[in-house]
Amino acid sequence: MSKLVAITGAGEREEKAVDADRLVEGSPRTVSTLDYARDDKIFAGEWSASVGAWRVKYEEWEFCHVLEGACELVPDGGEAMRYGEGDSFIIEPGFSGVWRVIEPMKKRYVVRYD
Repeated sequence: MSKLVAITGAGEREEKAVDADRLVEGSPRTVSTLDYARDDKIFAGEWSASVGAWRVKYEEWEFCHVLEGACELVPDGGEAMRYGEGDSFIIEPGFSGVWRVIEPMKKRYVVRYD
């Protein structure tokens, strides 16, 4: 068995609308593909979303690399940070605020739960 795993976006796919109780604006839909999972603690794949905004609260650590489109993350009580194609960023546990998709976007992600 190889110790290398390609993250292709062709894994298990889930499409859904953002939960109404988290919705801030628009009617965004998300699509997640899971290409890798280990020990129910580490997950990797691709995620995309249509335009809109919703509340988020992170208990997990996440690395994101934007493949296309643009978003803003607005921390509670803080200033918006904008990310676009080619940008990478990390969201640490305890982040809460608004995730706003400005242009339909796609990202690769790695999530780790402690």
